[in-house]
Amino acid sequence: MNRPLNRAVAARPILRRVVPAALLALSAALSAAPSQADSYPSKPIKMIVPFAAGGGNDAIARSLSQLLAESLKQPVIVDNRPGAGGKLGVEMGLKAEPDGYTLTLISNSYSVNPSLYKLPFDPVKDMTPIGMIAKAPFFVSVHPDVPVDTLQDLVALARQKPGELTYASSGTGGISHLGMELFLKTTGISMTHVPYKGSAPALTDTVSGQVDAMLTTAGSTLPYRDDKRLKVLAVTLPKRVSSAPDIPTVREQGIPYDVTVWYAIIAPKGVPADIQATLNRAINTAVGQGEMAQRLKTTGEEAAPDTPQALRQQIVDEIALWGQVVRDAGISLN
Repeated sequence: MNRPLNRAVAARPILRRVVPAALLALSAALSAAPSQADSYPSKPIKMIVPFAAGGGNDAIARSLSQLLAESLKQPVIVDNRPGAGGKLGVEMGLKAEPDGYTLTLISNSYSVNPSLYKLPFDPVKDMTPIGMIAKAPFFVSVHPDVPVDTLQDLVALARQKPGELTYASSGTGGISHLGMELFLKTTGISMTHVPYKGSAPALTDTVSGQVDAMLTTAGSTLPYRDDKRLKVLAVTLPKRVSSAPDIPTVREQGIPYDVTVWYAIIAPKGVPADIQATLNRAINTAVGQGEMAQRLKTTGEEAAPDTPQALRQQIVDEIALWGQVVRDAGISLN
């Protein structure tokens, strides 16, 4: 009756020797195994652009994809998925496998949309930040017939005529709309918003004098400024920009305000840290190259390589900022 127990007891010394040896061998094998990044990437990478082909987001994605393909030795395929202010494409990107083979290009709208839409994802918790690509300014521009020469002149005129001056935007809830609302809030003035379906018609009507002012981008602003069809009063970055060093910043003119247009890359939640680091290095190298930096400057952007942590913080900070602007201005898409 005791034999099975005796055999179990007799086996204990053997187990004490065999199990630690097996664990040691397994540990050695795991430490010798290559990390996921050592074999990454081994197939093409998809970069989702949540806007239509031909726009600013698309142009940056295509320039970046070429350089990433050269660096990573795999094709990087741009996939345009427009709709709902970028919401649809972002949702598709964040629901992909977190293996580093699906990336999503985002811009300021990513931080704005949580205040305007009921999103089926958490814009902070459900993504892996990869890296910043570029940043660009807005310019505070007015039609030449508006009787002002400085930003302080514009503020003074708006105070004399509350609500009479008009400003154009690319559409309700867009960054050019919210950026101007933040300016109005900061200065304590009021102007009447005239929304358009896109930045091109908004700019056309500002240049023609149908509206008085607009936050314009560098690529569209400077040609009209050069032929005197726009007066450019200030740049919205904390520092002057190399493409127009003679234009003062808003802060230089005594107003504590700046707005940055930015572009970045994110991936689904759960991308392994070593793959995240590989992608971040590749993006930072690409945007820091003379070729990419020169491409960006032609449209008024500047390369802005940074860490994943910095990108995450930028998103967190701007979600809070634009949420407050939306609430204060009573902006709704309904």
